[in-house]
Amino acid sequence: MSWIILLIGIIIVLSFLREVKQYERGVVLTMGKYSGIRGPGWSIIVPVFQKLQKVDMRVKAVDVPDQKVITKDNVSASINAVIYYKVSDAAKAILEVEDYFYAVSQLAQTTMRNIVGSADLDQVLSERETLSKRIRDIIDTESDAWGIKVENVELKDFFLPADMERTMAKQAEAERERRAVIIKAEGEVMAAENVAQAANILSAAPGALHLRTLHSINDLSSDESNTVIFAVPLEVLRAVETATDFLEAGTKQFK
Repeated sequence: MSWIILLIGIIIVLSFLREVKQYERGVVLTMGKYSGIRGPGWSIIVPVFQKLQKVDMRVKAVDVPDQKVITKDNVSASINAVIYYKVSDAAKAILEVEDYFYAVSQLAQTTMRNIVGSADLDQVLSERETLSKRIRDIIDTESDAWGIKVENVELKDFFLPADMERTMAKQAEAERERRAVIIKAEGEVMAAENVAQAANILSAAPGALHLRTLHSINDLSSDESNTVIFAVPLEVLRAVETATDFLEAGTKQFK
């Protein structure tokens, strides 16, 4: 009989014990009123009179589903994100909001739509980190009353309509062609400047142009398959013309 009483006593004692894990905190309500926080380990909770609600204090990731948004410049798109947060005050997470996980998810969706909707398409594409920080700051401020600390917000995918993607692809291609034309034009300008500078140097040095001509002829003649056409300098033609005129004048005088 004694062992039955002992067994019943052990069962009653064990029914008073509640385990709180290392990553949890226990919010105790005594007769419906908040009476404290229990840390990791075993705690004695009197059934009927007390209730222990456990709160996970680890960082959680909320995957915000695709949200339809219209940017400031009236572009319809879809965007999703992921939010990293943790409970900083277990009491507030239980007492101030019914379901903090659901509340944070809904707050994130509305905030994301508002922030992305107030930005142009170019801002959404190029300033994603800035928009993420703005969303994080707003959610962190609004959820502070719930005992929530938002660690980070990452905008993941930004989906555009198919016709808008084709338009942006054409725009990018046109931009690449424009840059190629500019680079080619700049190269031609630099080449022209170098040619002009070389011409000035050759014209300033006596005999430099003839020497350059001989070098070009030598380069061409190294390949037997090339057909070489001699370009006679203008000065030589004028000298020949002057000599011819002189000979004709002398012949007439002789006659």
